[in-house]
Amino acid sequence: MRTLSQTVEFDLGLLHKYNRPVPRYTSYPPATELHEGFDGNDFRRAIALGNSQNTPLSLYCHIPFCDVPCYFCGCNTIITPRKDFAEPYLQYLMRHIAQVAALINRDSDRDRLVEQMHWGGGTPNYLTIEQINRLWECLQAHFTFAADAELSIEVNPRSLTKEYLQDLKNLGFNRISFGIQDFNPQVQQAINRIQPEEMLFEGMRWMREVGFEGVNVDLIYGLPFQTLDSFAETIAKTIALNPDRIALFNFAYMPWLKPLQKRIAQETLPSAEAKLAIVQMSIERLTASGYVFIGMDHFAKPNDELAIAQREGQLHRNFQGYTTKPESDLIGFGMTSISMLQNVYTQNHKKLKDFYQAIDADELPIERGVTLSDDDILRRSIIMELMCQFQLSQPDIESKYHLTCDRDFAKYFDRERSQLQQLAADGLVQLERDQITVTPAGRLLIRNIASVFDTYMQADNTNRFSKAV
Repeated sequence: MRTLSQTVEFDLGLLHKYNRPVPRYTSYPPATELHEGFDGNDFRRAIALGNSQNTPLSLYCHIPFCDVPCYFCGCNTIITPRKDFAEPYLQYLMRHIAQVAALINRDSDRDRLVEQMHWGGGTPNYLTIEQINRLWECLQAHFTFAADAELSIEVNPRSLTKEYLQDLKNLGFNRISFGIQDFNPQVQQAINRIQPEEMLFEGMRWMREVGFEGVNVDLIYGLPFQTLDSFAETIAKTIALNPDRIALFNFAYMPWLKPLQKRIAQETLPSAEAKLAIVQMSIERLTASGYVFIGMDHFAKPNDELAIAQREGQLHRNFQGYTTKPESDLIGFGMTSISMLQNVYTQNHKKLKDFYQAIDADELPIERGVTLSDDDILRRSIIMELMCQFQLSQPDIESKYHLTCDRDFAKYFDRERSQLQQLAADGLVQLERDQITVTPAGRLLIRNIASVFDTYMQADNTNRFSKAV
């Protein structure tokens, strides 16, 4: 494949035309297709398939607790200042780990290595260091970790000390992430996330001093009271903070799905035009400061693994977003966690009592799932290639999925041809005989381009997705 330009072009007319709800494509099919009629035995068979192929592992541990709510949050959390809630959950979480680990091949000749692990939430540093240690030791006892595994954890900067960070680093965590969202005090007040600028810079200094290899931060645009000028200050302070990666998320205001967001008055949100101006300013200033626009909402320094992987055509994507690790089986531990195996996706119970009851009954705590068809797997490959590399080689797809001359790429996707031609006419893609290439004008609308190959996009479920920009 040819080397792609990192340039992003802004065409406001096209951005308005295509700014409609579409999936984020951290998976395909989207998580909205998971259903409660899923057979848990399909999960076991998918694990067995990974065992037979010695597929690497990626682990996710969900710590759902937060002391106070952030009004913008769309995550599955439990809000309580009562720390005693964490101990029983930790016990059940470790039992869940042991339950699934018993299905994983640990033969000395074909040990499935963990290439990546992430702890998210909620607030993982809601746990005490002693509890963190026990969970870490449980995972180490049940899985074999690669020497160069990426081991990351999310933290809330409002409840951090340098000693806590040092303990995390001493355990073995090598990446860390935290949410800024916005530096502006008025915005912070409106979303109930007060964290003064001095706190954020001190926390970053501690993370560097204890030796984390990579630090990621999250920003959100579209929050109440944000303006172009105010967010420009947030971008400037973020650049001064000097993180390795920056995620710039679009606030998805969906109070009909996330009741906590009802505490945000809709009239305080910036207009669609203001949000587009904020996005354009942010991308221009971050890239001018040396960050590479990885795609959609992620930026990384040029020497960061994400940027290197994209340049080499080795970038991947899963439920946790962009990743440098090879295609692996992602296994989610804890309530509401999602597992993403080669041909099966599952989500654990969202309610604590249901999660506990399943573990007590020695059952997999799966609430819903989906088994992928051969067509799903083919389309997933295409969508992820476009999302990660911004181009697609049709002969590569034909070879990988054994599409023959009787039913080659063009014939298989004949129904999608008119949509691709429309995208090409609007200047979002270039269509050549054997390749689809996303143009600089199409990079911001990559979700729309990917959605051409999505057979699940239906009018009656679009309100479950955020808008493209």
